[in-house]
Amino acid sequence: MTSDNAVLVRSARQASGFGEFFRYHGWLAPGVRLFRKLSFPVKAAWVSLAFLIPLSTMLWFLWSGAHAQIEASLAEQRGTSYSGPLTALIREAQARRHAATLGEPNLDATNASYKKAFEAVAAMHASLGKELDDAETYGAVQKAHDALAQNPLAGDSTKTFVAHSELIEKMLDLLREVADGSGMTLDPDLDSFHMMSMGVLRGPLQVENTAKLHTLGTLILQSKEETPERRDLLIEFEAVQAVLDKDMENSFRELEKRMPASVATLDMKGTDAASEAFAAAITAQLMGAQISGEAAAFSRIGENALRMEAAFDAESARQFEQLLGARVKRLQNTFAAQLGMSVFFVAVACYLMLAFYRVMMGGLSEVSEHLQQITDGNLTTAPRPWGNDEAAQLMVTLGTMQTSLRKMVQSMLGSAANVHTASGEIASASMDLSQRTEESAASLQQTTASMEQIAELVRQSTITVASATASVNDNARAAEQGGQVIAEVVKTMEGIRTSSSRIGEIISVIDGIAFQTNILALNAAVEAARAGEHGRGFAVVASEVRALAGRSATAAREIKSLINASIEQVESGSAVVGNAGDIMQAVVRNATRVVELMNQISTSAQQQNTGVSDVSVAVRDLDKATQQNAALVEQTAAASGALADQAERMSREVSFFKLA
Repeated sequence: MTSDNAVLVRSARQASGFGEFFRYHGWLAPGVRLFRKLSFPVKAAWVSLAFLIPLSTMLWFLWSGAHAQIEASLAEQRGTSYSGPLTALIREAQARRHAATLGEPNLDATNASYKKAFEAVAAMHASLGKELDDAETYGAVQKAHDALAQNPLAGDSTKTFVAHSELIEKMLDLLREVADGSGMTLDPDLDSFHMMSMGVLRGPLQVENTAKLHTLGTLILQSKEETPERRDLLIEFEAVQAVLDKDMENSFRELEKRMPASVATLDMKGTDAASEAFAAAITAQLMGAQISGEAAAFSRIGENALRMEAAFDAESARQFEQLLGARVKRLQNTFAAQLGMSVFFVAVACYLMLAFYRVMMGGLSEVSEHLQQITDGNLTTAPRPWGNDEAAQLMVTLGTMQTSLRKMVQSMLGSAANVHTASGEIASASMDLSQRTEESAASLQQTTASMEQIAELVRQSTITVASATASVNDNARAAEQGGQVIAEVVKTMEGIRTSSSRIGEIISVIDGIAFQTNILALNAAVEAARAGEHGRGFAVVASEVRALAGRSATAAREIKSLINASIEQVESGSAVVGNAGDIMQAVVRNATRVVELMNQISTSAQQQNTGVSDVSVAVRDLDKATQQNAALVEQTAAASGALADQAERMSREVSFFKLA
């Protein structure tokens, strides 16, 4: 296969396959081919469905997103409802640790308050524990709680402090678990995140670290014993306190930038002042070479710092709850507004789509009804366009088409009448022409028969001329041979005449010899007579010789006469033969001319035979053409009749339309 053929085959395959599918409409071909098979209501339904599906999907995503945000905020609110009692429990645990470590008399009262706070946390665990997935951390808290429930004192003061601190550490772990499980640690708003960090994450840690410094410092000052273990704990708590204070300061500065009105209720300066005073007391009384100062004064400074930090922590948690409530309300309002706007515009879109459907269907119904009237033959009514849309333009175009159709129908009615009349005339003329053609065909048939007879006669004449030509040729040859014979006769007669003349001369010589012999015989007789008796025998002989000479002379004269007569006859015959030779030559010449003429006649006869054959063939062809013309004329007549019938039917069908 050549490259050109391969290209043609590939082009044909593309034209009949994939390329042909997209040939006219390109990438719109699938939709165009689909919509060609569907009615307008189905098309409208498909278009509406094509819009409603993504719109519904977007609304679902909007609802799911808003719902997820609202649920996340509500989950954070539920987390704050858990973290509040848990923070209060941590406060009570810190108070119980302080009383147990220092051996204060209010230990029973603080223990009772602690148990009440723990019951509140247990109730929150029963309510929200499964949702927040705090079973493991709450179990650890429960285990440590049970260990200290019967006897808050775990040995000496340091061990008691450590045991209670471990319990509080587990409570802080539970607080972080609640924050993680409720999503507070992943709060999406930066301002509320910092507020949550101060109130739920960093704030409780700061308060716990301050409480540990307060209890441990008071214990050291009361006992006047700063063991290495206690000092290490102080150093550790001091280091942690610096980090926590830094985190709290950073969060507060961010909130101060973003929410100046909210942070106005947070006493950061007072808290910082109390914390700094407490830190100074720790440094002065506990971190020097020797401990110094009164435990009561140190405890008051620590209690003030602890109270300020706890208040700051509680206010941060409260404002975080307010922010969550405001966010939930804002999200609900935003979602309601978005949903309302979406529903409103969907309703508007549905209304417009319904109006579009009614307009298009009304226009199409009007056009369809008018087309049905045109189909029924009613061309008297005109469509009334409503508005300026495509349906109205279609009605205007339909009215223009109807006007053109009326003119066309009127023209067709006139044309049908003219065609009917003309077809009748054509049919009549065709019949006349058919009759004349049949007569011409009959005449041509007779002419054909005559031409065939003439052709047969010409063929016979040609044969006869050919035979005559052959006979003339034979006669010419015979005349030529006769001329040759006559010439030979003339030549023979000339020889005879010459021989006769020679014989005459010989006879004359014989006659002279006989005369001389007679003279000699006469002389001999005379001499014999003179001799007498002795010469008598000689005389007799001489007499006989003389007699013989006389007879010879007589015979010679007779022969000479005969020879002369023969010569005359020969000369006469020679003249006659000469004339006959001339005549034979003329006959030969005439025979040659006759041969030439007969050859010309034969050639002409052959040409006439060929011409007559050609004329006969032409006449037969003309006869065949005439018969075909006759058949065509009959077909024309039949077609004219059929045309007349069709014109009449067309006239009846066109008259189906009502023009007035």
